[in-house]
Amino acid sequence: RMNGTEAAYAAHLDLLKQSGDVLWWRFEPMRLRLADGAWFKPDFAVLKRDLTFEFQETKGFWREAARVRIKVAAEQFPFKFIAVQKRPGGIWAREEF
Repeated sequence: RMNGTEAAYAAHLDLLKQSGDVLWWRFEPMRLRLADGAWFKPDFAVLKRDLTFEFQETKGFWREAARVRIKVAAEQFPFKFIAVQKRPGGIWAREEF
């Protein structure tokens, strides 16, 4: 079940899909095993118009453990990992790992 930030970002992804900038997206499509007993479950998998595949993580604020998990996932897997946060004015800021 999506929280408020995730639901707002899903609506944003739907708009990007309608415009053709996003071809496909899915919420919490999988878990990535980082180590024994350590997992990362990205919020969104996104396929963009240029066929770039990204895992995108929405955050209202960062806890240190979450930042460590996404950094470890970015080091271990051959995908783009992007964090998005909603800024004042409704802008989604992106941070690539």
